[in-house]
Amino acid sequence: VKIQTPPPPGGSLLIYSTVRSRSYQPSAREIPPESSHPARGSRCLPRHPCGCAGSSKGAPRFCSRFYFCLPCKQRFRRTGHAEVLVMATANGLVHASAKKPLFTFGIIADVQYADIPDGRSFLGVPRYYRHSISVLQRAVSTWNKQGNIKFSINFGDTIDGFCPKDKSLWAMQKVLDEFEKFDGPTYHMFGNHCLYNLPRSKLVALLKMPTGSDRAYYDFSPCPEYRFVVLDAYDFSALGWPQDHPVTAAAMKLLDEKNPNTDKNSPDGLVDVDRRFVKFNGAVGKEQLSWLNDVLQDASDRRQNVVLCSHLPMDPGAVYPAALMWNYDEVMAIVRRYNCVRACFAGHDHKGGYSVDSHGVHHRTLEAALECPPGTSAFGHIEAYPDKLLLVGSDGMADTEMCFRSSDRAAL
Repeated sequence: VKIQTPPPPGGSLLIYSTVRSRSYQPSAREIPPESSHPARGSRCLPRHPCGCAGSSKGAPRFCSRFYFCLPCKQRFRRTGHAEVLVMATANGLVHASAKKPLFTFGIIADVQYADIPDGRSFLGVPRYYRHSISVLQRAVSTWNKQGNIKFSINFGDTIDGFCPKDKSLWAMQKVLDEFEKFDGPTYHMFGNHCLYNLPRSKLVALLKMPTGSDRAYYDFSPCPEYRFVVLDAYDFSALGWPQDHPVTAAAMKLLDEKNPNTDKNSPDGLVDVDRRFVKFNGAVGKEQLSWLNDVLQDASDRRQNVVLCSHLPMDPGAVYPAALMWNYDEVMAIVRRYNCVRACFAGHDHKGGYSVDSHGVHHRTLEAALECPPGTSAFGHIEAYPDKLLLVGSDGMADTEMCFRSSDRAAL
């Protein structure tokens, strides 16, 4: 399909062309200009061709997973049923979204490594405990080869709860050694499986969290336009604290009130979002909530885009209810006081998910490395632009484009 558009004053005629996957059936509908964004949640994402100044021979050739620029011999990854929008000019082929990202970072969630035979989740989903570290190795190798990955984020559950307790420290260090091979810093958080194995006080030191204290929440800014906020989703929980600690007692009291089951890891009988009140979840504590408010106030004053990172998801539309943070509503109430939070990323729910809430915040739950059959992977990288985030996944991790609302950007 080719659509000619009137030339701008003093400009040349632009011709928009689409390149479609073989599995996609072309339609007669018009392809919108570059200024238009695809619908939220769409997995039809633009990819970046080389933009070399070739003749018609530079037209991309594609197979089921990649397409190629013939003059420069580069290849570019396809994204499912992708529609690749290119712009023909007198000087050759140039991609309509040729601007470079401000930075790019790597992502991986729920490695849950353990040196034990494969097993299954309580829902019967296969889990590949030994293979999961191979997924991480492929991620690190890919990020290093790509060369432009500024940092990576590990979304927790680094080792699995079934890991023999006398091997917990060894297993954790083995996974962290793989992260150390990445040519950049990695920002960690812990999840429930980490806390099944090791106390939080030990984990903060092992994961080298940049807090300067024993707390497990922090923020960092990779460039003036962006700030990342890493939450401790188990700040208030029955996991990781000593059994006689006041936090443990208060968390168990809450579970007794909300969950009548003897097994507090069971959501049986609980309805809708109340299913979140199980022992393998947790909450952001009062002190951390106050800290979050201060950080978002500062980010808003600085006109920064904020990315919120947590092991536990914070929107019912992006996750199975039993995997929600206990007080996700309190956290999001603080988020909605400001117009700076663009996206919330999380792990925990292994199948992944995506939603956009009523305030335009994107929620992306990441697919787990643990449940990748041998030979497959689930990791990715995210390109950060002034007006959007673009997740490019591998195998089991779905690509997702997250465009910011123009009204929110104007409010900054």
